[in-house]
Amino acid sequence: MPHVLVLNASYEPLGVVPLRRALVLVLENKAVCLEESGAYLHSATVTVPAPSVVRLKRFVRVPYRGPVPLTRRALFARDGGRCMYCGGVATSVDHVIPRSRGGKHVWDNVVASCRRCNHVKADRHLIELGWRLRHKPAPPTGLAWRIIGTGHRDPRWLPYLQPYGADDAMSRIDGISA
Repeated sequence: MPHVLVLNASYEPLGVVPLRRALVLVLENKAVCLEESGAYLHSATVTVPAPSVVRLKRFVRVPYRGPVPLTRRALFARDGGRCMYCGGVATSVDHVIPRSRGGKHVWDNVVASCRRCNHVKADRHLIELGWRLRHKPAPPTGLAWRIIGTGHRDPRWLPYLQPYGADDAMSRIDGISA
């Protein structure tokens, strides 16, 4: 099922919801459709354009949001689905400093890697192998990462995410995966 970007009344991105939930928000007059997906939803009496981006009519106060959670999906989004050692297609998660040697499971120590590189590296340091990282791992910043990290992306969302760091996020993803 398609997903829809939900914006606050101030155009701040809040999250991604299923199409059905977004349609209910629009039909209950709690949100306004800003972008349509091009598809139409039909009922017995009404045909409604499917939204791609909706904006809430009332401002919703958002509590403090801590750092972007470290999830496999967000990690692959940060690294563009590419191995940080060889540039191949990433299929696994690797700790730069192995956990067996005191490495932590944090953004600065976790990278996406291909199966081969992960197997060869095993529990060794990069210095022991003479390897280098393609990019220094760092935690993603900006509200756009909360959206991009969900794994749902739509090009129609970009103008609404650009003020919140989407340019950096999308260039990382598209630049590495190209």
